[in-house]
Amino acid sequence: MSPVAQAVRPQVSGAVDRDWWRGAVIYQIYPRSFQDSNGDGVGDLPGIVERLPYVASLGVNGIWISPFFRSAMLDFGYDIIDHRDVDPLFGSMEDFDALIARAHDLGLKVMIDLVLSHTSDRHPWFQESRQSRDGDYADWYVWADARPDGTPPNNWLSVFGGSAWEWDGERMQYYLHNFLREQPDLNFHNPAVQAELLDIARFWLERGVDGFRLDTVNFYFHDPGLRDNPALALDLRNDSIAPSVNPYNWQEHIHDRNRPENLDFLRQFRSLLEEFPGSTTLGEVGDSRWGTEIQAEYTSGGDRLHMCYSFEFLSGDAPTGTRVAGTLEKFEALAADGWACWAFSNHDVMRHATRWKLPEPALRLYSALLLCLRGSACLYQGEELGLTEARIPFEDLRDPYGIRFWPGFNGRDGSRTPMVWAGDGRAGGFSEAKPWLPIPDEHLVRAVDSQENDRESILGFYRAMLSYRSRNPVLVRGGLRVHEARQEYLSLVRELDGRRMFCAFNLSGAPQEIALPEGRWTFDANAPFPAGDGRELAPWHALFGIAEET
Repeated sequence: MSPVAQAVRPQVSGAVDRDWWRGAVIYQIYPRSFQDSNGDGVGDLPGIVERLPYVASLGVNGIWISPFFRSAMLDFGYDIIDHRDVDPLFGSMEDFDALIARAHDLGLKVMIDLVLSHTSDRHPWFQESRQSRDGDYADWYVWADARPDGTPPNNWLSVFGGSAWEWDGERMQYYLHNFLREQPDLNFHNPAVQAELLDIARFWLERGVDGFRLDTVNFYFHDPGLRDNPALALDLRNDSIAPSVNPYNWQEHIHDRNRPENLDFLRQFRSLLEEFPGSTTLGEVGDSRWGTEIQAEYTSGGDRLHMCYSFEFLSGDAPTGTRVAGTLEKFEALAADGWACWAFSNHDVMRHATRWKLPEPALRLYSALLLCLRGSACLYQGEELGLTEARIPFEDLRDPYGIRFWPGFNGRDGSRTPMVWAGDGRAGGFSEAKPWLPIPDEHLVRAVDSQENDRESILGFYRAMLSYRSRNPVLVRGGLRVHEARQEYLSLVRELDGRRMFCAFNLSGAPQEIALPEGRWTFDANAPFPAGDGRELAPWHALFGIAEET
């Protein structure tokens, strides 16, 4: 197959590696569920500080912390009341400063989850905006008059179900909300809004963060003409962004997201980060049809986002060899100078162990695949333990999304249950109190303490694979060429500074034949998988070969 991508070499200025994020492995922490330090059943910032040595021991480069700002907590931190303060549930600003200091001492970068597209309806900005149509904050949110018959301004739908418009009897207008009705959308067409959001980012950069994960980055702007979205053809609907029971999938979302105006704002954001050498951005692109295209558009040119992830590998279909190859080639054809970040699980989707119905050998194989793709990678807390999706009874559900669409969709709580540190400890070592979400028994047997000293465990494998990646810079920043792709098999050639590595993956439970690239190859006995003979690959195994000099 044709070349996919060229190698990228770091650009170092003084002691600061401006490109540390290229090829970085970032560990996502969901703070409510990582470690409770004060016995209230909810994780917090001091709890994260306590467990940072464990995170560093994995061999990752940094952490991404989901929102910990002052919040109404209807969407568990993604409905912000104050962007410049820590919610007391999670601790204090002093606790956050301690977290930054400890992480940096351990060699970990810190990225925080910045939610810019919307706020809580309890935010002071919105409270001011709803009071008057001509006040200082009147145009900070997306307001529109009703149609003559009193119905919403257009047919836009909310990701969380129903109309994206909510009537406000105080202002006598509708306001836009792409998510919960308690999460009104900010009006990015207002320069004052953009300036304030950039100032919030500056606040946290000056506090010492190394970058931002930008929530719903393709939702910032809307069509100012408020045109209706067209219907989406039946054969194009899927459930990679919204569950199939949600009619959100029935529209072509061309007017309520993915707007071209967003590119200018992303350039402003990138310009701000250039003032803080080594800081970075990771954008979340929520789009089931054009994810790769937007991912490429948002990271190309060197003046937009540093990296993006979309939902190609966060969907319900396990990535086959041909699908992975096609995604890589498509991204690089659209943005050879762009940079992707790949993930299999996070706090918004069912854990991939369950989503793809994977046996444990497959979990090892897919983790190796993820860590050999050109780009950066995100690991979600508990993924390294092989955690499955928890089954949460309806009476214990906390996610408003799941409550709305149950039983057709159980929501996101099953991927957000607390981290399990001790198999025989109270609440899995997470808390001394009843956890905010129940911990399933099948997670307790996979607790950290039961795997910590077992090199043959899934945790042991993740550590070995992360170590192998870090020892081979070609896997971190090297170029990539797809050598062969079949449904159940994929092989890649990575190259950096004249060093070539062959990576083959058997994505099935049956042996697969190997076709080596031209040249002489030595099979790496130091890789996390047995070297084999180079002719046949055992089920759920990978092979790593190093090109011999000629």
